Amino acid sequence: MKMEVGPVKLTTPLEDSDVAKLRAGDQVRIYGCIYTARDAAHARLVRLIKECRPLPFSLDGQVIYYAGPAPARPGMVVGPCGPTTSYRMDAYAPTLIEHGLKGMIGKGSRGEAVKDAIRRHKAVYLAAVGGAAALLSRRVHACELVAYEDLGPEAIYRLQVEDFPAVVVNDIYGGDLYEAGLQRYKRGAV
Repeated sequence: MKMEVGPVKLTTPLEDSDVAKLRAGDQVRIYGCIYTARDAAHARLVRLIKECRPLPFSLDGQVIYYAGPAPARPGMVVGPCGPTTSYRMDAYAPTLIEHGLKGMIGKGSRGEAVKDAIRRHKAVYLAAVGGAAALLSRRVHACELVAYEDLGPEAIYRLQVEDFPAVVVNDIYGGDLYEAGLQRYKRGAV
């Protein structure tokens, strides 16, 4: 009989040893600082890297959440803050991973170049539940604009999170939760 194990607690910034413990399918709870960024912000970050210019925050060990928080209601830290489709960042993610990014949170599958960068540079891709933006925003305890205010909600924000839920999709061992699910379905095991 397999014992159920509770979620893995991850505290940012992440180290190689944190990422090495994770396997596709693991549930995690994130504590600490994460950054929001979507495709326009990613394009700007990669351009800065290519131009050898400083980034608005260090990527070392950091986690980027593919989200654009909505404005906060009075008394709230942040408005609804749900994940966006991750493949839109696939053109930029390998460069960011190569420069120290350890984690990404979004929804949907990733391309082979991203999965290869995850394996080579010891990073992890996590999925947050789409459609639960209001619930996820309750896990955010502080929100600060970091860069690109002109992008509105798609600017880069630093979020302080506590008990932020996610699931490991791609790990450093080549595990892919979505692929494993498809194979189980094809075998009739679901």
